[in-house]
Amino acid sequence: MNLRFLWQKRKSIIFTWLISYSAVLFIPMIMSLIIYSQSSEALKSEIHRANDSLLKQVRYSIDTQIDLMKRLNMEISWNTKLQTLMYSTKQSSDAQFLAYQLVKEFRMYQTSYATIDEFYVTWDQESAVLRPGNIRDKQTAFDTIHNTGTLRYEQWLDMINHAANNEFVLLPHVDSASPQSAIAYITHLPKDLNGKQAGTVVVMADMERFQKAMESISLFNGGQILILNHDNQVLMSNLPVTDQDNLILQQWMDRDHVMVSPSGNGDSELFYIQSEISDLKYVLVIPSNIYWQKAEYVRKFTYISIFISLMGAGVLTWFFLRRNYSPIQQLVKSLSDKNTTEERTDWNELHFIQKEIFNTRDEKERIALQLQSHHNVLRSNMLSRLMKGKMDTLVSYEEAFKSFDIELSSNKFAVILFAVENHESLYGNLPGMDMNERRKLIQFIITNVVEELVGQRQHTGYVAEMDEMMACLINFEDAGTSDWREDLNWIAAEAQRFLTRFRMDLTVSIGGIQSTLAGAAVAYQEAMDAMEYKMILGKREIITYDDLRRDADDKSQLGYYYPLQVEQQIINLIKVGDYSQASAFMNDVTERNFNKPFVSLTLAKCLIFNLVGTMVKAINELGEGDSGILDDNPLWMENIIACDTFAEMQHELQTLLQEVCGFAAAKVESNQSKERTETLRDLIAKVMMYIAEHYHDANLNVNTIGERFELKGSYVSKLFKEQTGDGLLDYISKYRIDQAKKMMASRKDSISEIAKIVGYNEVATFIRVFKKYEGITPGKFKEMG
Repeated sequence: MNLRFLWQKRKSIIFTWLISYSAVLFIPMIMSLIIYSQSSEALKSEIHRANDSLLKQVRYSIDTQIDLMKRLNMEISWNTKLQTLMYSTKQSSDAQFLAYQLVKEFRMYQTSYATIDEFYVTWDQESAVLRPGNIRDKQTAFDTIHNTGTLRYEQWLDMINHAANNEFVLLPHVDSASPQSAIAYITHLPKDLNGKQAGTVVVMADMERFQKAMESISLFNGGQILILNHDNQVLMSNLPVTDQDNLILQQWMDRDHVMVSPSGNGDSELFYIQSEISDLKYVLVIPSNIYWQKAEYVRKFTYISIFISLMGAGVLTWFFLRRNYSPIQQLVKSLSDKNTTEERTDWNELHFIQKEIFNTRDEKERIALQLQSHHNVLRSNMLSRLMKGKMDTLVSYEEAFKSFDIELSSNKFAVILFAVENHESLYGNLPGMDMNERRKLIQFIITNVVEELVGQRQHTGYVAEMDEMMACLINFEDAGTSDWREDLNWIAAEAQRFLTRFRMDLTVSIGGIQSTLAGAAVAYQEAMDAMEYKMILGKREIITYDDLRRDADDKSQLGYYYPLQVEQQIINLIKVGDYSQASAFMNDVTERNFNKPFVSLTLAKCLIFNLVGTMVKAINELGEGDSGILDDNPLWMENIIACDTFAEMQHELQTLLQEVCGFAAAKVESNQSKERTETLRDLIAKVMMYIAEHYHDANLNVNTIGERFELKGSYVSKLFKEQTGDGLLDYISKYRIDQAKKMMASRKDSISEIAKIVGYNEVATFIRVFKKYEGITPGKFKEMG
């Protein structure tokens, strides 16, 4: 139970404050860590700089010795006597004398390079070794210089002959203090003219010279210095090198110059630099405990400061939490409902207080909105019953007006109706709302706008929803100087114009002015009658009942214009597919009828259905079975009847007329196309027959054929290719060649005679054309036959 309670209290403000106060603690902790990090980096940088300085001292001392070895090696390699000895063809006695002079000269090198412990040159041609002051065979030289028991003679030969050029290796030296304690620099002399190896120069320095250089470096304690060749093999070290040390060097030497690597006794710090005069590397390895010894004090001090900060912050946080939380706790208790048995779910005290305040405010606003909604519904219902003439109410209208704060200024009333014509597009512009909310919003906008406009004309207006329209009952101000009809027209026009800002398209109708309260129902019915005439006058118009009543009194406007001869002309134009003329006649009929000041709704509907019947007659006269166009449009009559205005009906009629005319025009064109095809086929047959009768005529060509049929030759050729796929000249040539082939197979005439018979005056032309179409000459074709 205690754990569950603590888990629920995790959202309490006390936990939020605890986290906030704890966040303040992070600032000194982060600062301490930053100081520790910067101090460690500074120490590390200083240690790196010191170790780098040590390595540079080692490099300077050893590079000096290495430079002497390389210089001596170069002087020996470019010695003129050595070049003459190695690459001359002198006799053996002369070569021996020259070698004797050379080893005497080597003594001068030995004096000049006192720090070089040993150097010699192998003379492969004589299998000898040249040393300062003597010449020995290779076996004797090996025993004298290198035979310490650690290297065999064959291994020495293999190393001398196959070592990489200019490479540093370890070789044993008999005169040194310990075996295998000399670093040798090996250089191969260029091969002779026969491609054989001439010899190898070997310069050696004992390790003691390098050890003294490393031991003379100060400020060094506990570390290990190593010298590596280009293959990262250890040539020398001031301490014994283990197999694990070799593995570390192989894995890490290709990375940065400073790194941390694991060792057998813990982590180690490894530093190295490259020699400036050779491919050697100088490596310094220091155990991590020595490396970090100077940073240990800073680390301990940082840990202690963080611990003290945590302890002090914890005590202060607890004190301030208790002091600040008590008022909040008392406020929560005062807002909690003691009568409810439900368990609290919101354990954040501030959220709980905020929610309680919002709930109280929302409840107050909800009650006010409900009262206002009920008030508007009751008022709208009362106005609706009044305008529909239902006066038999339990409560008199005078008392009802008082309940809804309605005060009548006079006994003069009128009604204006507003019909929204674009509900679908309006609803599409109001996403995230259901249909009922959208309808209420539109009604709210119209109500406020219209009542405001009525008030601007010093009258009073009350808007209510009536039969999916908005009806405004206007009570005129009792002032004899005002033109009330002008005010009604202004209110309608301004409302229609202003509501376009809300993308509303309105049709407005205005009823007559009535003198009693009961006359409001008459005014509403007059406005309804006027609204019906939007079928003729169109949508988005202002229709006044008084204007319609005056036009209806003119009996000369009865009937409509649509004589039989005009109907027959329209039918004939439809049958030939002339849409433009048929549409013009139909538009003339509608304009003559609908441009009258007054048109009866009944007669207007009769005219529309009469025009529809005209198109049905035209379709039936196109031929039996051609009424399928009506089957393809089964709802065309329903679409026309569903139109709200005659303008929409006329648009539907024009669409149907266009389809019917297109159908008729396609049928006429199809009949004409069949006749033209038959005519072309007959013409092509006659042309082929003419070619068969006159192919032997050498003057037969496109133009003569065109003259025969009284057409242009190019036009005849074009028609011929469209029907047969071959050009006219190609057809003539193929026909002549076919006749020639038949003659070659059945007659003994010569090629030239056959060429003239089939219409070629020149036998060369005949041969060329024959080969073009048959691929072989006439002579070869005749031989094959």
